[in-house]
Amino acid sequence: MLIDGVWANSSHGGTLSVFNPATGTEITSVPHADAEDAANAVLAAQDGARRMANLPAHRRSEILENVARRIEQNSLKLGALLCSENGKRIAESTGEVEVAARIFRGYAEEAKRLFGRTFPLDSIPGREKSLALTTHVPLGIIAAIVPFNYPVELWSHKVASGLAAGNAVITKAPEDCPLAMIEIAKYMEEAGLPRAGHQFLTGGHIAGETLVAADGVQMIAMTGSTAAGRRIMEVAARTLKKVHLELGGNDATIICQDANIETTADALVSGRFTSGNGQICCAVKRVFVHRSIFAQLLDALLIRTQRLRLGDPADPATDVGPLINVDGAERVEKQVARAVADGATIEIGGKRQGNFFEPTVLTGVLPNTPAFCEETFGPVLPLIAYDDFEEALELANDSAYGLQAAIFTQDLSKVMHAYVTLDVGTVVVNHTTAVRVETLPFGGNKWSGNSREGIHDSLLEMTKQKTLLLHEVFKATSR
Repeated sequence: MLIDGVWANSSHGGTLSVFNPATGTEITSVPHADAEDAANAVLAAQDGARRMANLPAHRRSEILENVARRIEQNSLKLGALLCSENGKRIAESTGEVEVAARIFRGYAEEAKRLFGRTFPLDSIPGREKSLALTTHVPLGIIAAIVPFNYPVELWSHKVASGLAAGNAVITKAPEDCPLAMIEIAKYMEEAGLPRAGHQFLTGGHIAGETLVAADGVQMIAMTGSTAAGRRIMEVAARTLKKVHLELGGNDATIICQDANIETTADALVSGRFTSGNGQICCAVKRVFVHRSIFAQLLDALLIRTQRLRLGDPADPATDVGPLINVDGAERVEKQVARAVADGATIEIGGKRQGNFFEPTVLTGVLPNTPAFCEETFGPVLPLIAYDDFEEALELANDSAYGLQAAIFTQDLSKVMHAYVTLDVGTVVVNHTTAVRVETLPFGGNKWSGNSREGIHDSLLEMTKQKTLLLHEVFKATSR
């Protein structure tokens, strides 16, 4: 772990094993941070925050640009490491690393664009001779808590934006897959960050909860489950710190009767099975298909699903890899079994072997079945037929979550009606919901979170506005 500029073991000597989810073999072990380690990081970050705040914007930009360059130079190595610890396909893992480089470079640019505003006050009686201005200043210390599914990409948004804004950042890495992140953290140190400008903890919920509860931390930036988000808000409220949450999703896709069957089927397979092995908050999770094309679309899906190869994610021929661990695979297995008990039909797949779960298509699913109304974190695609577009919109909105939604149609009026009606952060047209563009605001409503994350949005979230009121600085004019 990196605490106060030193790579060290945990204070109590404990370790966590990191396993390859495809083979079950141990890759290595990392320190298991406890409350003492987290508290030490928070203490060191008090000085780190002062050093970061004194670092000029052009220097912060240079450091982040250097990190982006190092990530690009080592993308194949980092992609292979991420594949081994995370289980995503090698092409997808390498792609995630490349996205991370773009994110660091984007925030390197944005570090130079933290613009304030000026306010002439002559619109206020008695303030005609006054002027005000605002600036964005660092919050202080930000704790970045990162999940396992897209660890490098999701972390990059948090750590790069926090540093670009002049904060000190403490990272709490995911227990299952911290290794690629550790390598990039080394690049950050080598690029010249001030001591304790960034610190890195490997551990579980105790370290995370210590950061959330700490008086010396000004913001928690977390991506993860809704249950974890609720707990963070509960604990963070005691110190009134800022909380930025991107949580779960149960993303709906509405297929209209004029949708192109072939491209729609491709998008559903990609968005549910071959992206992250189905472990994405914005993956395709609930699919409403117009009854007139239901059978045709189902046939197209089954043909494509049957062709998918389940196996070693390091093999370029693999389409779907393992889930992160056996607990995750067993949860998916239970949700599918419950759906079948409630009357659903498994059209293809449905079996688990260790950490692997077959790509599965379900029909006859009841809306209140957990595999449909709750977030399923695995390669399971449930389909429901509908007759009326308004009915589909109501069903899509009938969820505690509101992250993303998609609509497949050539009818612009339906697109705009869906955009206005659906209570989600993003509506995607003729494409899978499993998409995130780093320059766009990403986040959801309801149980899906309380903020938006993206290169043009996160930087401001990581600052606080400060106002300077210049009283009567203008001289009275004389004629």
